[in-house]
Amino acid sequence: MSPTAPPVKSAPPAFASTLPPDLSHSPVLGIVGVILGAGIVTLAGRLLSLGLADLKGNVGLGFDEGAWLGSAFNVALMFIGPLTVYFGAMLGTRPVLLVCAAVFTLVSACLPLVHSHSLLMVLLAIAGLSAGTFYPLTLSYALRNVPIRYLALTLGLYATCVEGAVNVAPSLYGFERDQLSWMWMFWTSAIVTPVMMACIYYGIPSTPRPPRSGHPPSFLGFFYVSAGVALLFAALDQGVRLDWWRSGQFTALVTAGTFLLLCGVVRRLRAPNALVDLPYLRKWNTIILGFGMFAFRFCLLATILIIPQSLSVQGLDAAQFGNAVLWTAVAEVVLAAVAARLLNSGLDSRLLMVFGFAAMAFACIVNANYTSAWAAENYFRSELLMGAGQVFAMVGLVATIVLQALFSGGLDSPYRVLTFSAFFHVVRLFGGQIGVTVMGRFITEREKLHSYLLGLHVQPGTWITAGTVVDLTGSLAANSSGIPAATGRAVGLVAGSVRLQAYALTFIDAFYFVAWTCVVVMLLSATLRRFPMNLRELRASGAD
Repeated sequence: MSPTAPPVKSAPPAFASTLPPDLSHSPVLGIVGVILGAGIVTLAGRLLSLGLADLKGNVGLGFDEGAWLGSAFNVALMFIGPLTVYFGAMLGTRPVLLVCAAVFTLVSACLPLVHSHSLLMVLLAIAGLSAGTFYPLTLSYALRNVPIRYLALTLGLYATCVEGAVNVAPSLYGFERDQLSWMWMFWTSAIVTPVMMACIYYGIPSTPRPPRSGHPPSFLGFFYVSAGVALLFAALDQGVRLDWWRSGQFTALVTAGTFLLLCGVVRRLRAPNALVDLPYLRKWNTIILGFGMFAFRFCLLATILIIPQSLSVQGLDAAQFGNAVLWTAVAEVVLAAVAARLLNSGLDSRLLMVFGFAAMAFACIVNANYTSAWAAENYFRSELLMGAGQVFAMVGLVATIVLQALFSGGLDSPYRVLTFSAFFHVVRLFGGQIGVTVMGRFITEREKLHSYLLGLHVQPGTWITAGTVVDLTGSLAANSSGIPAATGRAVGLVAGSVRLQAYALTFIDAFYFVAWTCVVVMLLSATLRRFPMNLRELRASGAD
């Protein structure tokens, strides 16, 4: 009887040689550094938007002057995105992250102490420039250095940190403002960022910069593209306030941004940049995933914008409506581990992403039962479902992006990884800003429409309107200076009630808008090409 032949282990995939055997000498610290890098940027931007009114009041700024404070930070984030490819390739990931994190920490510590508008603008821009390197560099590091066995866990924690920062921010800022000081909107980042620096220093090893060949890298090419997208981003950010094309300032921003982008294209055609691999991005999966990231940022407006506004129109502030979205973050902590477990068990990341968008769509449909009498507690059950959808969609989306990089040759060159990461950084920021602009415009126009339609039934002289005003006048007369004053207050109450109901109908439309966006993403996800292996098969193949 012949001896049994030993089992033959399947050959690892072709890209296995580019995957490291281990993350570093401190794997956990490296993973934590990657996660904090993306979460800090999200939290800093959200706290700034929530505390902008307090910041303007402290410095003594009017509406127009204060409108550029948030833009200074966000435009700088957009500007540094493409340039991060250049700096990361020329200097290396680790030193750029450490220096930028140190600058961001110092600026965040100083920002609350500034009372000059011009200096505040400069420091916010510096904060955006330094923090804007975190997302593309940490993502490129994760793509090249996180072993497959840690990847699902990293993605789960990554989703928890990023989405948790969005949903925790209102409650966190409300607590800091009421119990400590509004200044903690900046000092929070100043405390957390050094933790990220320590994780990067001890968890991310120093790696030699790869040799460059061919045409020398062009700083001007990166600068043209960065400045172009930043100016277009500023135009979108200020479009509503400037009244779009009726403003010369808006027209100038769009014209200058478009011109600089064209300069970048011409520069690229005349002398290809050795640090950028744009043809690598011309893949169907990459394009669809870019739209998926864009749409995901738009769908986040359900918890970032729609729910807070639906409660703030009733007079609630961040501390009072924060519990509605904080509930989402509580669910995300547990569900992130569930999502990682599902990926490790062999579930297709595309299915996880589709399931997440489906859950978000269903949660929005549930929220479409909104009435003007709702409080934060009415959102608790639907936000549990929303939290599950956000985690599953985020983890599935990022896992699919990672698999796309692995199986499309993204690890063949460090410049491909940097180009890939910078592309999704730009898409992520533009998705958020365009989403805010579109949703803000949508809410404004729908509120006008519903106010007009409701106003058709609340005409002066009709017996219902007249009877309501007379009844309210009688109730208010005892606490008014006279019948005319009581009548004016009664008319104001009727007008306020019409406006409140118009907003209620508007927010219902907004929830349906997000739900339909989720449906579109699910349909497009069906066109994603299947990968040769999932995460479980990659682990079993010996790739890590």
